[in-house]
Amino acid sequence: MARQKVSHIFTKIVFKPLRTNLFHIVLSAIFLTIGSAPLYSQEGRTKTITVPVEKQVITPNDTVSKTIGMEDLVTPQDSTKLDSVKPKKKSIEGIVRRKAVDYEKMDQKKKLLTLYNQAELYYQDFELKAGIIVMDYSKNEVYAGRIKDSSGNYTQRPVFKQGSNIIEPDSIRFNTVTKKALVWNSRTKQNDMNIIAEKTKKINDSVYYMAKAKLTTSKDIDNPEYYFYVRKLKFVPGKKVVVGLTNLVIADVPTPLGVPFAFFPMSDKGTSGLILPSPSDSNRQGFSLQNGGLYLALSDNYDLAILGDYYTNGSYAMRFESSYAARYKYRGNVNVRFENQIQSERGFPDYAKSSQYNIQWTHSQDAKANPNSRFSASVNLGSSRYYQQTMNQANIGAALNNTLSSSISYSKTFNTVPQVNMSITATHSQNTQTQTINMTLPTFQGSVDRIYPFASDDEPKKGFIKNINFQYNLNAKNDIQTNDSLFFKPQMFRDARIGMQHSIPIATNFKIFKHFSVSTGANYEEIWTMKTIDKKYNITDQKLDTINNNGFDAFRTYSVNASIGTTIYGTFNFGEGKKIQAIRHLIKPNVSYSYRPSFEKYYDTYDPDGSGTMLKDYTRFEGGIYGVPGKNMSNIVSFSLNNTFEAKVTDKDSTATEPRKVMLLNSLNFDTSYNLNADSLKLQPIRVSAGTNLFKDKMNVNFGATLNPYALDNANRTIDKWNIDNGGSLFRMTSANLTINYSFSSSDGANKKDQSDPLKNQSLRNGGREDDLFGTARDIGDNRTSQFNDEDIEEAEKKTGMYSAAIPWDIRLAYSLTYGNDRRQNTITNNSIMVSGNVDLTPRWKVGVSTGYDFVQNGVTFTQLRFERDLLSWRMDFNWVPIGDYTSWGFFIGIKSSILSDIKWDKRNQPDRTLR
Repeated sequence: MARQKVSHIFTKIVFKPLRTNLFHIVLSAIFLTIGSAPLYSQEGRTKTITVPVEKQVITPNDTVSKTIGMEDLVTPQDSTKLDSVKPKKKSIEGIVRRKAVDYEKMDQKKKLLTLYNQAELYYQDFELKAGIIVMDYSKNEVYAGRIKDSSGNYTQRPVFKQGSNIIEPDSIRFNTVTKKALVWNSRTKQNDMNIIAEKTKKINDSVYYMAKAKLTTSKDIDNPEYYFYVRKLKFVPGKKVVVGLTNLVIADVPTPLGVPFAFFPMSDKGTSGLILPSPSDSNRQGFSLQNGGLYLALSDNYDLAILGDYYTNGSYAMRFESSYAARYKYRGNVNVRFENQIQSERGFPDYAKSSQYNIQWTHSQDAKANPNSRFSASVNLGSSRYYQQTMNQANIGAALNNTLSSSISYSKTFNTVPQVNMSITATHSQNTQTQTINMTLPTFQGSVDRIYPFASDDEPKKGFIKNINFQYNLNAKNDIQTNDSLFFKPQMFRDARIGMQHSIPIATNFKIFKHFSVSTGANYEEIWTMKTIDKKYNITDQKLDTINNNGFDAFRTYSVNASIGTTIYGTFNFGEGKKIQAIRHLIKPNVSYSYRPSFEKYYDTYDPDGSGTMLKDYTRFEGGIYGVPGKNMSNIVSFSLNNTFEAKVTDKDSTATEPRKVMLLNSLNFDTSYNLNADSLKLQPIRVSAGTNLFKDKMNVNFGATLNPYALDNANRTIDKWNIDNGGSLFRMTSANLTINYSFSSSDGANKKDQSDPLKNQSLRNGGREDDLFGTARDIGDNRTSQFNDEDIEEAEKKTGMYSAAIPWDIRLAYSLTYGNDRRQNTITNNSIMVSGNVDLTPRWKVGVSTGYDFVQNGVTFTQLRFERDLLSWRMDFNWVPIGDYTSWGFFIGIKSSILSDIKWDKRNQPDRTLR
């Protein structure tokens, strides 16, 4: 209510006609002199409305006496006495929208609006829902509270929303002008943080003061499994929470763990800050602090984390990790890692020192960004021994991987007629065992789309003439071969090879006898190079010199080819009443012929020993990127036979009207070739391959074998004599391989996480496998990665707290067998099985194992045991590798939310790395 000023009182008295009766004048003077009572307006004294804190509920029978007190929000009244006449003032400053189930009551005299049962009020910039709402528009105040249901329990908690801030208290009193409020048992959420306060004082839209508050990331606000108890708290929505003395409470049991004060950033945007390190120890590096550093939220599109490790023996490591993304354009991640490792102490026999580094970059472009151009990157390069010796990752899949590979490419399509395509690619391939590196910096590829010179664009291309077409392809490379010690040193670039390949293929296809498809073609190829060689015998030094010549040179080749093939269908019917009604056999035979003449003109001779008695042929283009021109004429006929077997079986579903199709063999292929111009061994070995999927495509089986028709002599060398004529069988199996992959689960793979995205699967980025047959990769810098799927947990807990019968599980099995008999060794070179499985004992308990057995070496392969417990807002994980070179264990328990990710306990015993 507005206060009356003294000037208002005098003004009102002037407008009243003064009486002239002497008696009344004297009587008035006596009262004005002796009396000391204050003056009030015509409505009487302003009433103060209060409600006890514990029972802040407004009942429909007494809408005034039980409303919440606002003494703290009302400014002290002016000492000037108020007149009995109140000036007119506009009390409602906006449209009031409201509704209630039971009733709406308007008291014009007291200027109160009462809404009862499922009440809703929309006024100015706030929304309010509660069991009961009382609006005093003379004071610009709104009161809201709960009501009792038929059983006497309080229900319909108020929900107050102003802008993006939402508060759910037991009761609230709010001033629509000053924006101040008093709130009891408020509940609000900022990002992942829930704040429950016994009493809250809202100063304005940006500052709240709270007393006796709870901070938690638990989803169950009424009964959180843990919380931080705060005596005093300042809350700035969307920015920060500053707290005083704070203690950790677990299951309503206070713990001695606490801090005198704390600061929590609450911005919706990324916030920069420190990353606390984790203590650890190892036998060879000593005690350490790992993964401490600084996180920089540089913008909404990219960030940077600077992390480091330090070990008491002097070892240290640095890592720079950055993620970036632009919606509907691209996303990516960059990791740069360096480790200076020292083993043992100086003076000890096992003392060693080495430096390792690794660079990873993954970039993917959104398909919607640009349909005509695309840029992508997948980089994984560095020291060959990085994954075997790093102290900050435990990933057996990457450690056993013998190859690191990278590719950066940009491609663009020009929508001309004919269409032109071009791409620029930089590639890298590194053998971690031999430490050899092959790179192309870069490779350029360009092509002009097919041109049909004898057919217009709008007519069908049928027949030999109209199907004649040609293309133009260009390939250029800057090829580098080096090793770890010379990587990115000047010597690496001096040994680079530069070349360019031009090719113009001409082709056509047509049918003969209606069922045979014939394709013929020719190919013209021209190779440009910037480096050639000469071989000459040095009489002075008595040795053969190879002289490198820098300069442009080229050679040209051409070839012709033809092929004919058809498709044969065969069906074996067994009758509709049988379980197997029919088997369909699809056969695709193909015969092809290729011819390339001799290009002997590009060959010279050299004297290897200076005697002049034995000259050898060589070409100056030896060592070129695109090979050398063929000296011998090639005249080859190739044969292939592809088979597919499919069955029609009676469907188990009695309502099905059609039989069900089942694939018996996806492929059964035979390939060989015959060299018409070879002096001996004209028939090449026959390669047999087959593959199929069984058990609803859960089991994948692949088989391959090589059959050689020629015999061996006593020195185990292949001779030009049929094996059957040498007392053997028709073919001699020189090699064979069998692989079986079986993946199945209780839920048929439903709700499984996609592990094919390298941005989400660190093991895949490192060059490892998508699955966990070699165990799950553990990035020690981030232990918040979980095997659980929240949707699966919620679905399971809806049914029962414990699994009654069907316990979810999944198993992956891989079997590999390799047989070698090229020189009568008749041995199995590889025979191993790998198994990985996970079992959910309860909706929140997961146990997993990865192991295997090598039947050739007679030993257990890499074995990992995994235990994980989902503790609602917390996660507990135990990882153990009990045997082998990577023996280690690690235990972690911490809060899952990124806001409180530093609240954790991480203890591990890493494998001893032997520096080499």
